[in-house]
Amino acid sequence: MTTTAQNAFTLTNPQNGNLAFKIFNFEDNNHFDHLQRNNYYSLIWVRKGKGKVKADFSEHQFEENSLLAFSPYQPFMICTSEKIEGVAIHFHPDFYCIHMHQKEVSCNGVLFNNIYQPPYTNIDAAAEATFQMITDQIKTEMQRSELAQYDLLISYLKIILITASRLKTEQLQQQTSPIPDAKEPFILQNLKDAIEHNFKTKHSPSHYADHLNISAKALAKLTKSHFNKTLTDMIAERIIIEAKRELYLTNKAVKEIAYELGYEDEHYFSRFFKTNADVSPQMYRETVGFAKGSPDMII
Repeated sequence: MTTTAQNAFTLTNPQNGNLAFKIFNFEDNNHFDHLQRNNYYSLIWVRKGKGKVKADFSEHQFEENSLLAFSPYQPFMICTSEKIEGVAIHFHPDFYCIHMHQKEVSCNGVLFNNIYQPPYTNIDAAAEATFQMITDQIKTEMQRSELAQYDLLISYLKIILITASRLKTEQLQQQTSPIPDAKEPFILQNLKDAIEHNFKTKHSPSHYADHLNISAKALAKLTKSHFNKTLTDMIAERIIIEAKRELYLTNKAVKEIAYELGYEDEHYFSRFFKTNADVSPQMYRETVGFAKGSPDMII
């Protein structure tokens, strides 16, 4: 079903009545000025205005013409002292799952689930023109409800995701260009590699400090300075990302997932997950996760 209200267009899942896909214009910050923990992905294109975004354990300043991206149940809130305008797109993983289609759009770990970078991309003139054209076409298509509408909307969404992913990748490469005789970038890269290889078995910040041959205090200062979050937070976020992926893509028992992530006590893991995701593993699976229905049944 497609509903229209104040320039908002929404598709709902007929199986449960939940949001499947939505696009709308906003002319102020009323939609995002309180803590969000949604069970769908959000793309928020701020065309005019600037402000501060609070996401997970960090705060970041964003400028005009920025695309903010958030994963299901990722806590975020936008704070502004001036008017902002733009376009927002929400889509449930049942509508389009970035994990399942990673080879197609390559946005997981770039736009979404990137614990090392701010959750926004600076939009240049070329991307702005593309986004304007595609969002207009999406709105037009959602008023038609014709044959193959789902496939066409997915194609439009993929163009936005691919365009933004390419742009952010370029921006990240520019930010991380090697600096002669600079020790910090190499330590930080080694830290990222160490977390990626060890987060399932090593949950203590002291392990990574020892591994990098740096004092825990010095490493904590580096992570706070460059990533605007503590090392404990970074490790926790990486574990939660993996847990969500397993809950979404597999039918493994929570106990099995907990064990694979280095937790022998299922109840301790469940409390850890709920503290960081604001929802229990089972509730996450029931509302977002495994076998929630066939995409072609959504529209």
